Amino acid sequence: MATERDRIEFPCDYRIHVIGDRHDSFRDTVVEIVRGHAPDLEELSVSVQDSRGGKYCSVRVTIVATGEAQLKALHAALLAEPAIRMVL
Repeated sequence: MATERDRIEFPCDYRIHVIGDRHDSFRDTVVEIVRGHAPDLEELSVSVQDSRGGKYCSVRVTIVATGEAQLKALHAALLAEPAIRMVL
């Protein structure tokens, strides 16, 4: 059961970690989806790292979250992309 301490106070900086199949446009795909829900995303708040074996890619994005509905919609949109395997 969530307690008062577990609640997020909006607006706030919110970090999203997206893992998926590594391909040349993966970063751009993630950024495009995120910008659909957080249009003020800045390029400096995006980082990319390939997996050790090079099969997967991790994109970390920090947005200014405005509410729980925004985060739920963004999470669903990211998971709807076939190249994305996991959203943390």
